[in-house]
Amino acid sequence: MIRRGLMGTAAVLLLAGCSPKSPKSLYGNNCGICHHSGDGMPGSVPPLVGRIDKIATTPEGRHYLADVLMHGVSGKIMANGQPYNSEMPPFRYLKDEDVASILTWLSARGGAADAPAISPADVAEARSAGKSAGQVADEREALNRLHPIP
Repeated sequence: MIRRGLMGTAAVLLLAGCSPKSPKSLYGNNCGICHHSGDGMPGSVPPLVGRIDKIATTPEGRHYLADVLMHGVSGKIMANGQPYNSEMPPFRYLKDEDVASILTWLSARGGAADAPAISPADVAEARSAGKSAGQVADEREALNRLHPIP
C-alpha cells in the first residue's frame, strides 16, 4: 500500500515537471536563490529570462554561458540597460547534463525561436578550460563587441 502511494507520488511529480532533476527544480535550487524566477533583482542580480536565449543564438554565446556556470563571473556588466557590479559563483558541483538542462530550459523561456539547446559536451568543454571569474568577464566583453549582449 505504501509502495503504491510512493510510486503514485513520484509519477505525479514527474508529470508536473517537479522531479528532483527537472531543469526547473535544478534552477530553483541553484540559480533561483539569487535570480529568483529569472527576473533577477534590479541593481543587484541581473535578469536571465529573455536574455539567455539571445546570448545562446551563437556558438560564442553558448560557450560563454557554459563558462559562466562553470567558472563564475565577476565585475561590472550591463544587462537590459541596467548596471550590475557583483560576483556570481561557479556551479562546478553540478553535472554537465544538469548545467546543460538548466541553460536550455532558461533559453526556452525567452523569445528567440532560433536559440539552440546547450549540450552537455558544451559544458564539459567549459569545465576543462580552468578559467577564472575575471577571465569569464573578459570573455563577456569580447563577446559583447562581437554580438551585443542584452
